Amino acid sequence: MNTAYEHPGRLTDSIRFAVLGPIRAWRGDQELDLGSPQQRAVLGALLLRRGRPVTVGELVDAVWGEEPPTAAVSVLRTYVSRLRKVLEPARDAGDSPQVVISAADGYLAHVPEDALDLGVFERRVAEAKRLRAAGEVPAAADLLHSALDEWEGTPLAGLPGPLAEAERSRLHEERLNILENRLDLDVRLGRHGDVIAELTALIGEHPLREQLCRMLMLALYRSGRQADALAAYRRTRRTLVAELGIEPGAALRELHERILAADSSLELSPSAKGADPPAAPAALPSASPAGPSQLPADLATFTGRRAELEQAQALLPDDGNYPATVLISAIGGMAGIGKTTLAVHLAHRIAHRFPDGQLFINLRGFDPTGTIVPPSEAIRTFLDALGVPPHRMPAGLDAQAALYRSLLAGRRILILLDNAQDTDQVRPLLPGTPGCLVIVTSRNQLSGLVVNDGALPLTLNPLAPAEAHDFLANRLGAGRLAAEPQAAHELIAHCARLPLALAIVAARAATNPGFPLSAVATELRDSHGSLDAFAGGDLTSDVRAVFSWSYEALSAPSARLFRLLGLHSGPDITAPAAAALAGLPLRETRGLLVELTRAHLLAEHQLGRYTLHDLLRVYAGERVHAEETRRERDGAVERLLSWYLHTADAAYPFLTPHRRRVPLEPLPPACQPLAFTTHEQALNWCEAERTHLVAAVHQAATSGRPGIAWRLTGALWGFFYLRSHLHDWLDAALTGLDAARSTRDRRGEAWSLVDVAAALAQMYRFDEAIDHLRQAMARWRELRDAHGRAQCLGNLGNAYLQSGRIDKAIEYTRRALAVDRVIGNAWSEGIVLANLGDAYQRVGRFDEAIDCLEQALSVLRTIGNRWVEGVTLDILGTVHHRLQHNDEALEHYRRALETHRDVGNRWGEGHTLGHVGEVYLAAGRLESARTTWKQALAIFEEFDHPDAQEMRRRVGSLDEDAPDGRPGTRPDPAAGRETNPTTGG
Repeated sequence: MNTAYEHPGRLTDSIRFAVLGPIRAWRGDQELDLGSPQQRAVLGALLLRRGRPVTVGELVDAVWGEEPPTAAVSVLRTYVSRLRKVLEPARDAGDSPQVVISAADGYLAHVPEDALDLGVFERRVAEAKRLRAAGEVPAAADLLHSALDEWEGTPLAGLPGPLAEAERSRLHEERLNILENRLDLDVRLGRHGDVIAELTALIGEHPLREQLCRMLMLALYRSGRQADALAAYRRTRRTLVAELGIEPGAALRELHERILAADSSLELSPSAKGADPPAAPAALPSASPAGPSQLPADLATFTGRRAELEQAQALLPDDGNYPATVLISAIGGMAGIGKTTLAVHLAHRIAHRFPDGQLFINLRGFDPTGTIVPPSEAIRTFLDALGVPPHRMPAGLDAQAALYRSLLAGRRILILLDNAQDTDQVRPLLPGTPGCLVIVTSRNQLSGLVVNDGALPLTLNPLAPAEAHDFLANRLGAGRLAAEPQAAHELIAHCARLPLALAIVAARAATNPGFPLSAVATELRDSHGSLDAFAGGDLTSDVRAVFSWSYEALSAPSARLFRLLGLHSGPDITAPAAAALAGLPLRETRGLLVELTRAHLLAEHQLGRYTLHDLLRVYAGERVHAEETRRERDGAVERLLSWYLHTADAAYPFLTPHRRRVPLEPLPPACQPLAFTTHEQALNWCEAERTHLVAAVHQAATSGRPGIAWRLTGALWGFFYLRSHLHDWLDAALTGLDAARSTRDRRGEAWSLVDVAAALAQMYRFDEAIDHLRQAMARWRELRDAHGRAQCLGNLGNAYLQSGRIDKAIEYTRRALAVDRVIGNAWSEGIVLANLGDAYQRVGRFDEAIDCLEQALSVLRTIGNRWVEGVTLDILGTVHHRLQHNDEALEHYRRALETHRDVGNRWGEGHTLGHVGEVYLAAGRLESARTTWKQALAIFEEFDHPDAQEMRRRVGSLDEDAPDGRPGTRPDPAAGRETNPTTGG
């Protein structure tokens, strides 16, 4: 851990941190005094966030929990000030690298990964995972030994507060998992004699961890101590039965039987060292995975399907090598047969064979709402998971598919495509080169994949009788079934060995342990014509009988919420959104969601996010139309869509402060939108709900609510702009525009035209953007809306500026400025003045540029627009650089950097550092230029910004001397100007 921070013109001493023990810091060889336990807790919270901002409120909660002192915020800022003095002793002089940086409503710690012991640990674990998957087991084991050497005891030892307590537990569990995997590798490498003592001690500390017992048994057996191995099993079994009331798992029982039989295959032959043992271990977890890990959780009670699993796993070579062709397994069968469950279980079993990651998507091919995922959306989802930033996303399906195949080339990734409609939906998602495995599930026979792509068809049938019996035994206990064998047989017969039906029946019996199974069987027999129909006939009508039985056991409020969920168009829903849909308080709604989840009518597939199975969604839709009036259904949809709109509006001022807000209509009764207190909260909510927000725009447009469609898109302007979700932005804006036009809503049309233009401009489709802005101008003129006209003029000026038509940019920007001053729109006036100054400096009209920019600063500071103030200072620096006033240029750039850093504008910081490097280069200070440009490059690479390529070229140019001994290529300070991020008025 010797990485040093760099600063223009100077190399500082290295600084490093430790959290895997008492929290400590060193500069070079000198340990630093980090102050009181509370002050160290603040530093710990910042280090654990790994470069992401932590709000003041989160820091207060981390240090003091629910009972902070009265002056907690003041004390916290004192701690931050003291930490800066320790970590950045020359900060005021500008010679210390900044470690603790102000960011929005909080702070962040800017620390390289290799300067933090936790980062070193995670990187070594990730590399060990890669080596193990590649068959380099000894090297993987050595790396895990090295990773665990980073630990110096209890992590965050001595730190107070709830965050430290929670993180200690998490890190302790993480270390234990890695330690188990290190021991597992040692055993398979023949080091069994070396680990027996360590395993014995660990089992004493963690007597319920079966994996430790499995390794100890194998190590003892291979050391010639068969009796001791069997005794270890007996001790663990007694503990599990006494403490948890359960028998050991299948893997441990199987190893016990093989040791009893003295199975010779358990012996470690010299040629087997490093290979997987007969009982396959769990895949090595990674604290910092190298690729996506999107697989849903495996079912803990999975049972059966042994033949199908063996058939699917036969696709992979036995020798551990990777396939020479793209392999595809197409799992088919009727609804409820367990296709997804099997596919996920199979994927988890073989995931270690694909070290570059796992991709997963539900294609919703049979979604009852008709919201099938098109290949273009699926590919964009995968490209996002593979690290492609939104602004680098190609526009068309063919280009997206080509990029997707390029990213997969040479990589070993497992891809699970769930619930496909047909071959056409799947084919664009297939890799183009060997090394990957694709698992597809569908209710249809994907014969096209079999014939043309060599897919292995795997059709699922109902469970075998013994498997169905094991299915119920895993959920209800073998003893309960053994006590009533006839009733158990009848339950299996009623469910026709269908996994979905068996799960519902098991849930009913498990939640009523006092009921005899015969009573449950009688209930099934007498309920809605019984489940005998499962033996044949239409599946939908058959499963409806099971659903209705479970549905009627709900309380009346839960049944109503279940019905209303059939009106929701998104793939899942949160508790606050469900509360709006039902018109109920959030606390009451949470209780109803818990009831639905326990009844297996709803799944909490992510923390706080709930989803309906496809058939349950169909059933909910049937029930809501049968039992709720048209008025109640319309009211529920109105509440939900209004909730999305008003919550997006609540986020708007945090993302786009002072910009004109969309005019809203009053909230429906019993609809309570969310409120936000920080920029980060607002942005995170929009990101988490992006799919649902876009779906809500479409649902509003198709359900006769055009006003919500265009208003919701308008309220998302700042979010779409900041995160560059350009395809979603344009899709939503065009939908809102069509909705407004369908009802001749001129205001909605004007607003939507501006939104469409903004999205087009970000896609560099400037001519189209200008055309839409001209249409919007005409609508605002009809409405006599001067604010709207000024907005269009400013946007037209910016579109012309970014497309290089400076004369028109100046013309329209000056017209926008005049209107802004007449109507008193100071927010837009400051932005337009900055744009006008930028335009003037590009054509060499420096006096006019300086005048405009200084006016802009005055306006921006009056209204507190720090974001654009930093951009304006940067432009002023460029003007002085072009005038060869290097000292003035550096001073403006220094102030711009301070402003960027105060508001957390890392993008602006990178651009300004690039401009500082240009000044150094002009002054002949080549090393300072190189150092500063490397800092800028690090920032751009951090966000995968497209300007990274240009900055990389600049750094490279300093290494190629021109004939006169100076760099052969110099950047033009007038070119490459940062696009103003706050256009739009």
